Amino acid sequence: MALTQQFARVTPEYLDRCRATALDSPGASPGRDPPEADRLDTEWALWGLLHHCRSTGADPELIALLDRAVSGDPDGNVGFLDHDEVYDGFGDPPRALAPAAVADIAAALDRVQLADLLSSLPASTADAAISCGFRGGFDGDVREHLAEHFAALREFYRTAARRTQCVVTWVD
Repeated sequence: MALTQQFARVTPEYLDRCRATALDSPGASPGRDPPEADRLDTEWALWGLLHHCRSTGADPELIALLDRAVSGDPDGNVGFLDHDEVYDGFGDPPRALAPAAVADIAAALDRVQLADLLSSLPASTADAAISCGFRGGFDGDVREHLAEHFAALREFYRTAARRTQCVVTWVD
């Protein structure tokens, strides 16, 4: 089973309702099911981008930005989402980013020069995949894969910031 990085855009009120539902339900289920249009699955691409940035000595601020965008804030106060119906227990429990943090991340993602980051990837697909920590072979263009998922993440955060929403992150 492959693990993938998941995101959901939700309002603070939605999280409050999930918290209340978890407190009131016998199994502590938060009753969480964000609409498909407000979910994003970046597969493992962003982990690969982070791996590449770390291995090439990219700007530590950029690495911290990507890590925060992917991992959320540890003080997101969403422990009620730590439930079998939300995620399957791999990695850390879900974390949330408040609307102000989402706006900061969206603005910072807009400043990332992705082409510059990807320019240091090796030319061969096999070597580029290794540079990103992808194991077991990779079909396709690594640069294109990373660029596609980074663009999706950037747009996801832009939309959440424009709507003053939270972003919940988890591995599934």
